[in-house]
Amino acid sequence: MGRLTVLFFLVMFVIGTDTFLISPLLPTLQSNFHVPTETAGWMMGSYTLGSAVFALIAGPLSDGWDRKKVLLTGLTCFAISTFLCGFAVDFWTMCLFRFLAGVSAAFTAPQVWASIPTLFPPAKISKALGVAYAGLAVSQALGVPIGSLLAAGSWPLPFWTIGTFSLLLAVAAFFAVPSMKPSQQQGTNLASIAKRYVPLLTSSQARGTFLAYFFVHLGSSAAFAFLGKWMTDRFSLSVDEAGYVIIFLGLGNLIGSLCSPYVLKALNPFRTMAAGMLLVIAAYVALPFIPSISVVKGAYFFIFTILGILFPLMVGLLNGLNPTIRGTISSLATSTMNAATTCAAWLAGMLYAGLDGYWAVCMFTGICLAGSLLVFVSSGVLSGQAEKSA
Repeated sequence: MGRLTVLFFLVMFVIGTDTFLISPLLPTLQSNFHVPTETAGWMMGSYTLGSAVFALIAGPLSDGWDRKKVLLTGLTCFAISTFLCGFAVDFWTMCLFRFLAGVSAAFTAPQVWASIPTLFPPAKISKALGVAYAGLAVSQALGVPIGSLLAAGSWPLPFWTIGTFSLLLAVAAFFAVPSMKPSQQQGTNLASIAKRYVPLLTSSQARGTFLAYFFVHLGSSAAFAFLGKWMTDRFSLSVDEAGYVIIFLGLGNLIGSLCSPYVLKALNPFRTMAAGMLLVIAAYVALPFIPSISVVKGAYFFIFTILGILFPLMVGLLNGLNPTIRGTISSLATSTMNAATTCAAWLAGMLYAGLDGYWAVCMFTGICLAGSLLVFVSSGVLSGQAEKSA
């Protein structure tokens, strides 16, 4: 089981690294491809657009297939499309290869979450899920900064490195992961796939929870998408120096995720969500006016520590909506997150360029997070969790 845990951690690590890699590279790629600020965000948004659209069908489809084959195919295609990003000759080819990488990730990541309950004994499932989630957090703390350092020498290098490493992981998965054929044949036509979403679409609590989840990712992704450009414009940081700042984001996220169970036990889901959201909103509103890059590092460490506490809570709220369709919930959650990130990249570009600054982006983030908190509370999902924890 130990090798599977490490493998799943590394798969989520490379997917997380590839997802966030564009942010510190954005000023360099924008200059190389001669694109305006308001459209540059699509180099990040094209990846999440591909993931958002195909995640809706990837999870339900893979429920009727051998998960090992889906994992291997997705990871191999992810490796190839990411490697090709290093050969992009203009803005549109970069967007195309990023879109294909996102589609591949949409088939790969859900297999990790769905395979763990199948392959691990019940007593070890929560720990294995935590380790896999930590792969995403560590990708921000180490993967993205390492990519930034590689890009300081040549911008294609991080894409080639991630692509090569992903291909090696596919080889390792071929030998380490056992076959996971479905227990019963499930329909794979559009009607049968759509039918699995009906319980979520007809539940007002589920609709509210997913809407709140969309808002929190819309706000946080908008602020993150143009973080690298803002630090370059405001503090004249190079690509590798911007990568160093992102280390603090990842460390905060990792520490927060590790502390999340203890915070939830000490408070409760309602108090944790309310206090955490209000603190993050205040931090984002103040962020653009901080005069020192050292204080910016501390502010983002604080923000992502709180978000690291809140995100496992949100995932738990989503999974608790309907335990019988957790695979479909995972797919919809992935699609919701990436749809929000896609919209965020587009909106943040317009706000940054149109209103001449990062302050407008951060105000937008604060409004989105406030809306998310209101929807979480009004949906009633937090009240139900508070009763369970009491």
